[in-house]
Amino acid sequence: MTTTTLTRADLTEAVFQAVGLSRNESAQMVEDILEELCSALARGETVKLSSFGTFAVRQKSQRMGRNPKTGDEVPIAPRRVLVFRPSHVLKAVINGQTPVGGDGDD
Repeated sequence: MTTTTLTRADLTEAVFQAVGLSRNESAQMVEDILEELCSALARGETVKLSSFGTFAVRQKSQRMGRNPKTGDEVPIAPRRVLVFRPSHVLKAVINGQTPVGGDGDD
């Protein structure tokens, strides 16, 4: 199985092909969307993209971890983590199925 990666350049090209803006305008649109998404998440907001999924920031409290090499217990500092929950529509597409009903919000 060959793995490929979708890059900003790929997204820019897709916008350029689909919308017909110039390449520079397409690149700026992609950057603006990604910047807004990042800013909202940094503010602790949930980002919900219909038929795609939901990005959210979750607070994890301090806990004790273990160094696998030495076995020593080490405190893991509290932190915020990004979580993504795919919609049922995205799950169906990934599994080659046809999405059933709803508006894609999961």
